[in-house]
Amino acid sequence: MTIPRPEHPRPQLVRDAWLSLNGIWQFEIDQGDSGLERGLPDRELESTIVVPFAPESAASGIGTSDFLEAVWYRRTVRIPSEWSGRRLLLHFGAVDHDATVWVNGVEVARHRGGFSSFTADLSDCAKAGGQAVIVVRARDSRHGVQARGKQATWYENTFCWYTRTTGIWQTVWLEAVPAVSIRTLRVTPNLGAARFEVVVPLTANRPGHAVLLELSDEHGTVATSRVRADLDLAPHLTLDIPADRVRPWSPADPHLYSLRARLVDGSGDLVDAVDSYTGLRSVAVDGQRLLLNGRQVFQRLVLDQGYWPDTLMTAPSDQALVTDIQLAMDAGFNGARLHQKVFEERYLYHADRMGFLVWAEFGDWGASGQGPTGANQQPTASFVTQWLEVVERDANHPSIVGWCPMNETHQLLHDRITVLDDVTRAMFLATKLADPSRPVIDASGYSHRVAEADVYDSHSYEQDPAAFAAQQAGLADGHPYRNRHAEGEYSVPYRGQPYLVSEFGGIWWNPDAPGAGENRDDSWGYGRPVADEEEFYERFAGLVAVLRDDPRMFGYCYTQLTDVFQEQNGVYRFDRSSKLDVDRIRAIQLVPAAYERQDERPDSGGRGPAV
Repeated sequence: MTIPRPEHPRPQLVRDAWLSLNGIWQFEIDQGDSGLERGLPDRELESTIVVPFAPESAASGIGTSDFLEAVWYRRTVRIPSEWSGRRLLLHFGAVDHDATVWVNGVEVARHRGGFSSFTADLSDCAKAGGQAVIVVRARDSRHGVQARGKQATWYENTFCWYTRTTGIWQTVWLEAVPAVSIRTLRVTPNLGAARFEVVVPLTANRPGHAVLLELSDEHGTVATSRVRADLDLAPHLTLDIPADRVRPWSPADPHLYSLRARLVDGSGDLVDAVDSYTGLRSVAVDGQRLLLNGRQVFQRLVLDQGYWPDTLMTAPSDQALVTDIQLAMDAGFNGARLHQKVFEERYLYHADRMGFLVWAEFGDWGASGQGPTGANQQPTASFVTQWLEVVERDANHPSIVGWCPMNETHQLLHDRITVLDDVTRAMFLATKLADPSRPVIDASGYSHRVAEADVYDSHSYEQDPAAFAAQQAGLADGHPYRNRHAEGEYSVPYRGQPYLVSEFGGIWWNPDAPGAGENRDDSWGYGRPVADEEEFYERFAGLVAVLRDDPRMFGYCYTQLTDVFQEQNGVYRFDRSSKLDVDRIRAIQLVPAAYERQDERPDSGGRGPAV
């Protein structure tokens, strides 16, 4: 069969010696999670599955909708003989939720967390020219305490909860690296100084070794840098850009520089090399202003949940990722809030090259203990571990302009307030420590718990534009709308930070069943469904205008890009087909925002009218 998702999964860290392991694997459901006792690691499995699609998806060839306590995978791989003398790394883009990996009978990895990537070193149990028998067990109990995002813990899709994802759901691949190698690159743009600051963590140091960097554009080499690599485990380098080669990254001009890192020995011979890319841009906070490259760029964001009908959380193809970004741009959005899942790196790569702004977040919804899944999605230290893995992996992407570790945490259950406060603050502090270059929202909507958070936001699905305007009017005197709960207000006070409504709209419109009823198992959106398409445009225009015309609002995030199962409040249908007149949606959004009209200088970003 044709290998599904054959493209390199990490465009910012590419070596020539790699092998996709997507495709047919042996597979077996282990409903009682007794497979280890029954000897599953040592025998052939009963069925097959198409990796990287989850067994709940139709594309996997399994298509089960039942609960899966544990699943097993097995595949035998012939390791290329030309990889002789190198370390062998087995990479997993994401496995939900608790993974154990054996290779040739040796346990090589354990990893908890369904949203973050991990790697196993096979050097002690597999050799070039030989075989590697890879066995993976993934546990995903609905009874366990874990981060799930929007995955339902009861049988059927209902309200905001969707079909579960178990096991491997992102690309699996092998890579050969030298004995001493480059672990990763950490690239921080410094627009004010017209330079990139680069940290190159290494696996070890050897006498005489050096790291060399070369930055280039379409005209050739822009800058180079060299530093000793025999003293520091993570050498620091700078790449100073000549004035005539400075080209900031923005939605209007998503310029990317190519970056090549080399590790050489004392004789100048190549030890290791990786190819990458980067963008030069800045994000700054000035009072209520959030600035991109020093300019006021109004962020017209859309909520993107990243589900597809036949593949669930896994994109069916690389082109599908491009399509989603293009669909959003066609509708007038210049960015997205990537909601309640960690998107694969290929999405971020396309956002980088297409000039699409991104707010990235973790899949913690329900972690406050509220609602039907609350008991099984409580905040734990594992949240911080997984989130740091995500930030480490994705920090180099210029399209990411902010981090959102938590979403809609509630502070109503008094016996859990202390734990939730501690985890929320830990997620915030860990993010700021891992990446001080970007703004961080402590918890999007509902209970803000960190007073020094860089950005303050709220969620509102008020459907009447007049009532919405009255609700949001307080930002003018420093008292913006804050989400409240029946038992009282548990957010820290607003302190004058940049502010946006990061969820609004969600207008309920199903053109195949206009005026749908209140059965939210079959079809739902927020408030009363519109009677016809014209009413949709009227309501959309009214709601957007409230936020767009507020000079203190730096952006908004409309819910949502597509319908998702029973949630029928997208700009497009679930299958990405047309649902509305996108030109009319775009025209409404691209009316100049009051925030961007304040900046009389030529705009350096956004796809608004100033471009």
